[in-house]
Amino acid sequence: MTPGKRWMAKVAATGCVICRGLGRGYVPCEVHHVAEGSGLRSDYATAGLCPDHHRGGAGLHGMGAMAFCALYRVPGECEWGLMVLVNEYLARAA
Repeated sequence: MTPGKRWMAKVAATGCVICRGLGRGYVPCEVHHVAEGSGLRSDYATAGLCPDHHRGGAGLHGMGAMAFCALYRVPGECEWGLMVLVNEYLARAA
């Protein structure tokens, strides 16, 4: 397994960062690649989102990044702030 795939597995093991922030604890997730537009994606720029928060009607792909990040108060109100939530969780768990 490549280092990038190992990192994504670690991110997936954290569960949905939005559900966790809402006090729901661990909720299984899909790994979302954070990027702007159709730019290159990095396996290290990822965040875990449950199917509803990833691609559902109230999800990042369903609402669009700006509305999603504003609604869920993602740091910096941008998609990159999802990585802040992942890193904060991993730092506390270590």
